[in-house]
Amino acid sequence: MSRFKKLPAATRAAAEKPENRRPSSADRSAYFARREAAKVLRTVLQGDAKRRAVGSIKSLVYSPSVRNKRGTFALVCETLKYLSIIKEVLGSANVLNSKWKRQGELIYTVTYDILFGQAASLVGDAEKFLLLRKDALQSALAQLLVRKGMKDIKDLTACQKFPDISKPRYVRVNTLKLDLKSALQELGKQNKVHEDDMVPDLLELPPGVDLHNHPLVLNGSVFMQGKASSMAAAALQPEPGWEVLDACAAPGNKTVHLAALTHGKGKILACELHKERVQRLKETINLAGAANVEVLNEDFLNLNPKHTSYSKVRAILLDPSCSGSGTSAVRLDHLLPSHGAGNDDAGINRLRKLQAFQKKALAHALSFPAVERLVYSTCSVHQIENEDVIKSVLPLALSLGFQLATPFPLWARRGLPVVEGSEHLLRTDPAEDKEGFFIALFIRKSTIAENRPERRPSSSTTTTATSEAICSEKSSISSVKKKQRNKYKLHLYCPSAKLSRMWLHPRYLARKRATRI
Repeated sequence: MSRFKKLPAATRAAAEKPENRRPSSADRSAYFARREAAKVLRTVLQGDAKRRAVGSIKSLVYSPSVRNKRGTFALVCETLKYLSIIKEVLGSANVLNSKWKRQGELIYTVTYDILFGQAASLVGDAEKFLLLRKDALQSALAQLLVRKGMKDIKDLTACQKFPDISKPRYVRVNTLKLDLKSALQELGKQNKVHEDDMVPDLLELPPGVDLHNHPLVLNGSVFMQGKASSMAAAALQPEPGWEVLDACAAPGNKTVHLAALTHGKGKILACELHKERVQRLKETINLAGAANVEVLNEDFLNLNPKHTSYSKVRAILLDPSCSGSGTSAVRLDHLLPSHGAGNDDAGINRLRKLQAFQKKALAHALSFPAVERLVYSTCSVHQIENEDVIKSVLPLALSLGFQLATPFPLWARRGLPVVEGSEHLLRTDPAEDKEGFFIALFIRKSTIAENRPERRPSSSTTTTATSEAICSEKSSISSVKKKQRNKYKLHLYCPSAKLSRMWLHPRYLARKRATRI
């Protein structure tokens, strides 16, 4: 501690000089940005250490509680980019006492600004503390460069390769508050904008367009949501008046999308286990004006499908915890300490744990008795979390009367051919589509064979059942016997139902003999 008292008077005066003047608006803005960035960093780093993130960097920064979103986002990204260097410099300089070690994330952001950022506008206690030790920090940085044989700081970061994440800016119009035409007119005043050719109410703008402070975003009239993410709720295609369950709901973009798709009618049950994520979910719901959403702070796996509370659930969206490998570039995961750690065993074990939960969640979702449509989706590119989960649960799904259906039939990229019915699965590609998503749609066969929908959606914008189901639906059924026979033909001849032939065959023969008598 004695070294803190022996600083030269000139150094102390130079550090204290900024405090003698009244802070400008830029000073205050930078001050609050560092503290908001420290909060985000704490959440991000704790989640990364546990491999269980509360949210992506972007989702945390752009939550309603963060005021200076642009400054905070830039500071979080830059601090993470230099984090390993900052930690090494702080360790070599040995300037922190126990008080400031407990506020590590704030120290990281301030150290970044002192060494690489805006040291001219540093106000605050942490800033003053580190400014008094600026010489020690700069000396430690110079020694680090010498040890690594680098000429300057640019050489230290030159070896870091960051992915190209330039992609169109997508926004989904929240039809609970604004119609599509009005959104096009308003957003078109400053940017080129056009409707997406696949997903209803989705608009595409040029890459790099910053809408975070746009009035339509701030009041919940439009949501910044990627195309692949928007496809999940659209694939479910819930009807107005239906009761729908969003099994793993936070942060809530898909939840409020479901509310919009049902025109605010019926009920959306949004289930989320973690309390900190429930708060974010509620903020999203309030912003969207989704009055027909009921939040359940529950573990989805603990919900009793036979309970009367869920007896009317007709559709389920299951977007469970996953590796996030398909959106790692968008999520800026390459900035996290765990990125490129090289622990393959830990990575595989984590995937296996995620898969175990995903299997349980999908099997549980299929057990709700009134469910007619179910979407399983992930933002992962790994087969173990996608096709392997479907392959494992498909026999159970078939036994409960479900079959795979084809979401967005005009979409080119389909599932890996490792499971029966892979042609019905949907994938997006991180390179081609800038996001890697997976979607599987299950429809109960009795619904397809016997129910004719009152409104027929456009094939270019919504999901359709398999071609076998469509043929069965269009055919003229003249008798109950023919209905029954066609129903079993669907089980037998649907490509996604081949696994069920052995257990269905005796039942089918018995039914056939009964109809002949």
